[in-house]
Amino acid sequence: MVPSWLELLLATQFFTTCSNHPLATRNECNLFCTECEELPAAFCYYCRSCDHSSHRVIQIRRSSYHDVVRVSEIEDILDICDVQTYIINSAKVVFLNERPKHHSCGVSIPKSLSSSGHSCETCGRALLDAFRFCSIGCNLKGIKKDNMPEMVENDPHCSKNDDVTTTNDVGSSFSSNKDSCNDENEEERPTKKTHHRRKGIPQRAPFF
Repeated sequence: MVPSWLELLLATQFFTTCSNHPLATRNECNLFCTECEELPAAFCYYCRSCDHSSHRVIQIRRSSYHDVVRVSEIEDILDICDVQTYIINSAKVVFLNERPKHHSCGVSIPKSLSSSGHSCETCGRALLDAFRFCSIGCNLKGIKKDNMPEMVENDPHCSKNDDVTTTNDVGSSFSSNKDSCNDENEEERPTKKTHHRRKGIPQRAPFF
């Protein structure tokens, strides 16, 4: 089961200045409450002490301008066993959303990644270890893709006895109609007999 707050977490923009505490020293909005699900979803340290003191709150951190969360803060409320983990500042973290691939902007893929043989099933990003996804966002997309129904086979309005014209049938019927039309035109078109004029006896031109 996907928790209801997950999509809100992935769509939230963090590390903005808190509008309620613009002059405070710790006014960076890097916290998220998994119980409120209200906007704005990101809030600062002072908002937590005022409005979320008894709620489950997780802290979002930054790594190379991308949002990450520590595994210890989220593993008991979200299944992330298929997401690639990284060690940043001596802590195991996972990325929230998909990141640009290594080959973008002319940057070569590190040998450790290119030789691993593992890649994200959603975005194709090279992975260090045998995980399925590179981020929580790609994991969510993979879950939605796996749960998509087969629209063609499971459509109740589609009957097996319905006449379905396939492309090959259309092509064959078109070619047969074309051949029949050509046959009719050949029958209706009058045949012309070609007469070859017989050459006469050559005559010498008179001398003057």
